[in-house]
Amino acid sequence: MIGNHKGQQGALMPVLQQAQEIYGYLPIEVQSIIAEEMGIPLEKVYGVSTFYSQFSLYPKGKYKISVCLGTACYVKGSGDIFAKLSEKLGISDGKCTQDGIFSLDACRCIGACGLAPVMTVNDDVYGKLTVDEIDGILAKYTE
Repeated sequence: MIGNHKGQQGALMPVLQQAQEIYGYLPIEVQSIIAEEMGIPLEKVYGVSTFYSQFSLYPKGKYKISVCLGTACYVKGSGDIFAKLSEKLGISDGKCTQDGIFSLDACRCIGACGLAPVMTVNDDVYGKLTVDEIDGILAKYTE
């Protein structure tokens, strides 16, 4: 995969995208190989990997939960929703449960401010949420 892009300016993004497709995330070992093979500093690879939200440094679960912490959602309680999910799942932002079922991410805006507070589970959108709804939503994905 790197051979197709070696020496090309701007090739880091497509290489990282391909690596994430293969591995599901970008562990530091993969970033090190990319840096070495492309002849660029590991710091640059890590910087790009952490700057863009499309990349993950950790494995993702079968069900990817994203909680909007943008202003509209936050003022309506999304911080409490995120905290409840984190406590219930036993994981922090960007992490995956040990069984690989759920991963949890905070995001800044998903473009559904009228439904605030909002979270997604894969392609399912849940709006006007309350903390009391969390257990029921999680149950839908564990049955």
